[in-house]
Amino acid sequence: MRLASDNMKRVWLYMLVAYIFSFAVRLIWVYQFKDNPDFYWNGQLMINTNDGYFFASGAQHALFGLHSENPRIPGLWEYGVVFFTTLFAKITPFSLETIMLYMPTAISSLVVVPIILIAQLYGRPLWGFFAALLGSIAWSYYNRTMTGYYDTDMFSAMAPMFILFFLMKSTVDFNLRSALYAAIAIAVYPFLYDQGQAIVYAMGIIYGMYMVWYHREEKTTYASLILVFLALMPLGIPKPWIYAVHILLLMIVFYLLKKEKFKESHLMIASGVLFVLFLLLGNVFGLIWYKVFSYVTTGTSETGLHFYAVNQTVREAGKIPFSTFANRISGSEIGVFIALIGYIALIVRHRAFLLALPLVGIGIFALWGGLRFTVYAVPVAAMSAVYLFCIIGEYLHDKRAKYAFVIAATAAMLYPNITHIIGYKVPTVLNKAEVEDLVKLDKIAKGKDYTISWWDYGYPIWYYSDTSTLIDGGKHDNDNFIVSKIMQTDSPQLAANLARVAIETYVDSNYSVVANTLFKNGQKDQADPNLLLMQLEDGTYPMPKKTRDIYLYMPYRMLNIFPTVTVFGNLDLTTGKPERKVLFYPTHAVKNNHGILQFSNGIVFDVKKGALFFGSQKVPVRYFMLTQLTKEGKTKIEAQPYHANGGYVVVYMKDYGRFIIMDVKTFNSMYVQMFILGKYDKNLFELVVSSPYSKIYRLKK
Repeated sequence: MRLASDNMKRVWLYMLVAYIFSFAVRLIWVYQFKDNPDFYWNGQLMINTNDGYFFASGAQHALFGLHSENPRIPGLWEYGVVFFTTLFAKITPFSLETIMLYMPTAISSLVVVPIILIAQLYGRPLWGFFAALLGSIAWSYYNRTMTGYYDTDMFSAMAPMFILFFLMKSTVDFNLRSALYAAIAIAVYPFLYDQGQAIVYAMGIIYGMYMVWYHREEKTTYASLILVFLALMPLGIPKPWIYAVHILLLMIVFYLLKKEKFKESHLMIASGVLFVLFLLLGNVFGLIWYKVFSYVTTGTSETGLHFYAVNQTVREAGKIPFSTFANRISGSEIGVFIALIGYIALIVRHRAFLLALPLVGIGIFALWGGLRFTVYAVPVAAMSAVYLFCIIGEYLHDKRAKYAFVIAATAAMLYPNITHIIGYKVPTVLNKAEVEDLVKLDKIAKGKDYTISWWDYGYPIWYYSDTSTLIDGGKHDNDNFIVSKIMQTDSPQLAANLARVAIETYVDSNYSVVANTLFKNGQKDQADPNLLLMQLEDGTYPMPKKTRDIYLYMPYRMLNIFPTVTVFGNLDLTTGKPERKVLFYPTHAVKNNHGILQFSNGIVFDVKKGALFFGSQKVPVRYFMLTQLTKEGKTKIEAQPYHANGGYVVVYMKDYGRFIIMDVKTFNSMYVQMFILGKYDKNLFELVVSSPYSKIYRLKK
């Protein structure tokens, strides 16, 4: 008895040390930026992920009543992140900003607990300890759970590892209570990380197959399956009651099963029926297929009008090379091969690790689906790699040599990951000056007002300005076309009218997709979008009544992604083909040879003759523009005309040291004219916020 107690003390000590290690490594980022005042707001470092402001806005709503007019604000019981953030803000002395910053570190580091507990199932907690050190800070897991990465990703791999532990434990001790804990963890998982539902479904299916194949003669097998399948089955009850009802139902069924008054044949039938119901009601294969399909398809819509799909412009949703895949999972290509061999060895020696196949499989799917999927495989890969080291160590007869080898091998696996962490200096989403601009907007605007900008900035706009947006990080659908068109059109009238029609239609249609509503996309009476846009431009389209103010947010940071922004609106929706070739190259000069400027992207500009050289191709320039900001915040422009028939314009933004090479039509776009040049139609727009970092305009009509 004392031996078991001492052993558990060791396990708890391993957990504590591994947790502290994981937490401390994540403080490297804090140390690197602690002296940078541009990254602070409200006395704390800001977060470094855009999506974090979605959940933070939900916490603001729960704590302070903000965003009450925002139709997309998350509720307290909708996401675990919002709930726990609100809870911690109420019961701790920490500010909301501090909780947002450190919550990913505190929560994600808990992954060390199931890793060590799984190893303890097989009497090897030291294996779990070394695996926890690696798995808690490996490349991909760190990137998505680092300090400041305030997102549901803090639960993404940690929660499934707890589910895996309880499932595996039920196959080792055949205690129905272990299955109950697994079932409760499964039932709660959507509250923590709803995007991983397909993974939990796959784990449940694998568990069912495993138990029936290997343990069909065990007394608790079918009782365990009843609990797990019941946890997986959707109940159709609205949040938050679904979680309470699910857990209560599981406990009642557990109590009844413990009475052991059911025949085994009845349990078999009940588990089979629940499995079928789970497959049907949970739309299991449909959900899994949708998740796969949504990450491997790109291009324009194939039904109705042809809008541009966002997936191919999102880096984490594209194919990745094997080297990136390997680095993300284990820190190196050698490391991932070690992990693969180790996992095979694990299955051979401890077949219950077959239950981890969904986590391994989704990690491998990252080769096609994108970076975000690598994170699920990290803890299992860490356990596999260190297990292989332990196997090799068994051939060393000297105990000290064995431990020395495992320590050295684990350290070698840790090294590239820690090196990556030290070099991974991710900036905050916005800097202090940008936040100040949005806070100025907050003081001007009302809660029911809307701010139009690209979806990357949607959530930060919510959080800092308390205004709503048309598109955001979770709603970047066909309405991307509308925002893109507003930013790139050379018609102020079209930009103003489209903005007003879009927002009023959005509100009046109960927040439907505006582009589909306006153009009647996919309907029998589908409108001609080109005709509708022409009517908006020439003023013949019937305008809705103004019910709120609308603002255009044009940040400097959109300069680098403006070519991507234009892709969505530079379409003939009836064909899906680009309307024209957009040329927009932000760059800087690397060499000036007597008026011959060589840019970093290889383009050469002859300032004296007004000619651009794209390799051997020479093209005439219409204007060379120099912009400079005055102390009053206005833009001073100096223009050098060249060739009246020139198809290109070169702009030098002196305050930024940036050159932009663009075609003439793009030069006349709203973003270039209103942000870069500070020129706008004063009958349609009013400049309300101006700084080197952003310009915000209010729509007058």
